[in-house]
Amino acid sequence: MRAIHYRLLALVLLFTMPLSFAVAQKSAKAAAAPAAATPDNKLDINTATADQLKAFPGIGDAYSKRIIDGRPYTAKNQLVTRGVLPESVYNKIKDSIIASKPKK
Repeated sequence: MRAIHYRLLALVLLFTMPLSFAVAQKSAKAAAAPAAATPDNKLDINTATADQLKAFPGIGDAYSKRIIDGRPYTAKNQLVTRGVLPESVYNKIKDSIIASKPKK
């Protein structure tokens, strides 16, 4: 009787393992893709994650939180005009970011 259980378990594992690997690979690819990146490889400050923002020079936990808390932005220069970032930090990242139009 135990031999039948072990064979059934082996069959179940044989058929389910490839599915679990496929799901894991798909999840890894989705996590690797930057969700807020635009086709021209600029990061959208309205949708970027804190980790994506912190990848920029001069942006740490505090500035990434301030950027996220200040959303939405209609123009990227609002990071300076609203006092979210100092101009010196903004100048380091301005060519790598955009502010998409907020969705209604």
